[in-house]
Amino acid sequence: MKFLIIRFSSIGDIVLTTPVIRCLKKQVPGAEVHFLTRDSFRDVVAHNPYIDKVHVLAHSWELMLEELKTEAYDYIIDLHRNTKTRRLKKQLQKKAFSFFKLNIRKYIYTAFKVNTLPQLHIVDRYLKTVESFGAKNDGAGLDYFISKQEETKKEDIPGSHYAGYIACVIGAAHGTKRWPVHKWKEFCRQLDHPIILLGGKEDAVNGDDIAATDPVKVYNACGKFKLNESADLIRKAKMVITHDTGLMHIAAAYRKPILSLWGNTVPSFGMYPYYGNRYTDVQSFDILQVNKLWCRPCSKIGYDKCPLGHFKCMEKITTLEVLERTRQRL
Repeated sequence: MKFLIIRFSSIGDIVLTTPVIRCLKKQVPGAEVHFLTRDSFRDVVAHNPYIDKVHVLAHSWELMLEELKTEAYDYIIDLHRNTKTRRLKKQLQKKAFSFFKLNIRKYIYTAFKVNTLPQLHIVDRYLKTVESFGAKNDGAGLDYFISKQEETKKEDIPGSHYAGYIACVIGAAHGTKRWPVHKWKEFCRQLDHPIILLGGKEDAVNGDDIAATDPVKVYNACGKFKLNESADLIRKAKMVITHDTGLMHIAAAYRKPILSLWGNTVPSFGMYPYYGNRYTDVQSFDILQVNKLWCRPCSKIGYDKCPLGHFKCMEKITTLEVLERTRQRL
């Protein structure tokens, strides 16, 4: 059987599809598994050995469609379920199994603060799309693969960090998912341990500001490394402190101890760190969030700034809490 799995974006969501890819490939005899995503996210799945072929949506929908039509798929596994995937399924005219996004329930939760969501991780919800083929959760958690050429070298980081470091992911797609810079500065000032700051080019200025607290102890890597190089820095870290972001899920794929900081989004959306149940030696992750805050969650995704102006969901996560949890891990 020939399958096309679709997930156009983004980093974390694509990483969360990897158990579906692996279980389908390993458990369905003779399965050929293709994956479709946006060109900008190709690197997330480019080296996954359970994918036979990666297709991308780049500058032309028509070219992508013609390429997919020549593959003659038996089934489509739609793990995105949006306007684009509905259009594509209609054009390919193949039997499809689609992930149910629970958008109405999420709206009820964000608008009225009534949680009717199932107590089920999104990975298990993704896996329901392939259970009719006999594919079941193998408990092996998430996957993330990079090439040898993408691995960082020892000299890529300061000598002060050779003996080990904590990776702190200061970036996130939305402002309301980010712990404030002044909190990071206070944390870095008080923690007696080498730190590497991770994020995109857009986080470089904040990274410089944070690293200025101690330029020897804190290395700002924001914007200096490509995605898979940053993933390798995550893999080599002692532990990872992160927001609700793609690198959090990459850290989980590498079985790293995680301290996750949650702002406007909540773990009950079903996208907290996922290790699977096979790795009993993995330390459990820690979640820091402000419970019983009347305005939280305010969005299933996030905003550039707090809609109410106070940003209590992140401001009330104290530096002392983060320091204590970090020191316990170390």
